[in-house]
Amino acid sequence: MQTELNTQLCNAVDAAFDRQVAFLAELTAHPSTRGNEQSAQAFMARELSARGYELDQWQIDIAEIQHLPGFSPVLGPYEDAVNVVGTHRSKTGTGRSLILNGHIDVVPTGPLDMWDTPPFEPSVKDGWLYGRGGGDMKAGLASNLFALDALSACGLAPAADVFYQSVVEEECTGNGALACLARGYKADAALIPEPFSEHLVTAQLGVLWFRVHLKGLPTHVAYAGSGANAIEAAVPLITALHDMEHRWNAAENRTSDYAHMDHALNLNVGKIEGGDWTSSVPAWCVFDVRMGLFPGQSIEAAKAEIEQVILEAARQNDFLRNSLPEIVYHGFHAEGYALSQDSSAKATSAIAALENAHRSATGEDLVREAITATTDARFFGLYADTPALVYGPRAEAIHGFNERVDLESMRRVTKATAMFIADWCGVEHI
Repeated sequence: MQTELNTQLCNAVDAAFDRQVAFLAELTAHPSTRGNEQSAQAFMARELSARGYELDQWQIDIAEIQHLPGFSPVLGPYEDAVNVVGTHRSKTGTGRSLILNGHIDVVPTGPLDMWDTPPFEPSVKDGWLYGRGGGDMKAGLASNLFALDALSACGLAPAADVFYQSVVEEECTGNGALACLARGYKADAALIPEPFSEHLVTAQLGVLWFRVHLKGLPTHVAYAGSGANAIEAAVPLITALHDMEHRWNAAENRTSDYAHMDHALNLNVGKIEGGDWTSSVPAWCVFDVRMGLFPGQSIEAAKAEIEQVILEAARQNDFLRNSLPEIVYHGFHAEGYALSQDSSAKATSAIAALENAHRSATGEDLVREAITATTDARFFGLYADTPALVYGPRAEAIHGFNERVDLESMRRVTKATAMFIADWCGVEHI
């Protein structure tokens, strides 16, 4: 019976796949960088409503989430930060409930002249769809939706409540997913189709963002010796942070999921600004840093060490020792999460269901992988007692130029997702 249903679901995905690719192209055309997600979310709301799902749209209220575990300090105002959730209500309620989560926000494009084609004019070439956000992770949003469509095409629906979430803020805070928890959306498991090549993510790192402000002593460059160059003063601080990065990556500090990786934690100076005039010694400098954390590593302890490293390096500078840097935390305050450490019956059963679905869709065993990035899975796994399975299509250059997603991989993930939903939730006739 299950084999017959799996065949029907795969056929339904194939029958609708051209529409799925067109859906993905239209969604990718929306330039949903941070603060500009409104048109993409309106598109998602229309698609969910057209399918008859119970629709919930709301603007994130910082006051409702800032006291919760996992909250990250915001980068700017939330006037237009809107989440969209479509809910399927089961008639029988005989199965296990499920959250299908994905994020609508995408990272900036970088210089447009370094793209072969415009990033928000999606194109298909040699089995790949190109465009910013197509891989990370609008293909996953499409897979979730068209997996549900496949059940519907077979005259079936999940026999448990399913919450389809399209959230903002994943790329910088995760507060969109946190707002879903605060609004009361809970389930027995969560599936997040981030683009990790059809592998199951068994562990993910935490991420901490911080900004360092330096003050210099301006003077005309002709008298530079009497001033203090704030930009050049940043260099030894960055060097000291990289020394800390190497210490954190030492074998004795790695968790079991990352024991085989020599350099899982990466420190990235992602942005630097400073100075006002080419012929003036710069009076100020600001640089932004991203640092990884192992699962279980304390964010507060990490912050304390970061501050100690920066201030100790600053005290070696004749000027900075009397004008110490200011350290500001903004964006990610994300703890690491390891699904591998969840031995609950729910996690074991959910993983088994996904393994079976993946094998049916691909003919291969499901590969498990610890990743060196973060996802919204941590909110479900750490704060809601909900095993979170991260499993999505193959994509390349997801934060670089010419971002692209493998369409046949998306097809396979959609089939596996449809079969996973049918197994996990059970099915009922429409």
